[in-house]
Amino acid sequence: MSMDIKPHAYDPMLNPELFEGVLARRVLAFFIDFLVISIPVVLAAMFIFAFGIVTLGFGWALYWLLPPASVVWAIVYFGATLGGDRSATIGMRVMELEMRTWYGAPAYFVLGAVHAIAFWFTVSVLSPFVLLVAFFNQRRRLLHDILLGTVIINNPQRAAQLRPLVAASR
Repeated sequence: MSMDIKPHAYDPMLNPELFEGVLARRVLAFFIDFLVISIPVVLAAMFIFAFGIVTLGFGWALYWLLPPASVVWAIVYFGATLGGDRSATIGMRVMELEMRTWYGAPAYFVLGAVHAIAFWFTVSVLSPFVLLVAFFNQRRRLLHDILLGTVIINNPQRAAQLRPLVAASR
């Protein structure tokens, strides 16, 4: 069995336009994705409430399904969107970002799902201060990005727009 170790595909020194402004837009993308994930959960909670009224309180027993269903929905959302053809969630698409593996390949469903799980796990267990890791590496990767071998970059269209601006500032 041979192992082929691939080099990093994205060098921040050679291609700074790929990483320009990624952290700030990544935060905004998170809030957009949070909104997209929460809307169906809120609608489901409202349906269960109305169903409980119609069934004289018996329907409210369905509220116990809401937390696990919310987790499943979030994992499927991140897996499907990050594993899609654009390797980006809806929030990331709005912010013109995409996720790639460290060697340049697009993301896939399992990587997208595990990426979300790793994010929530590291932030919950190690506190939100774990997000400060991004300020101490050139690729602006968060801890869960480093653990999973992923990198968030500007999409090709945004990078092409930034290339002359970054080159002029050098």
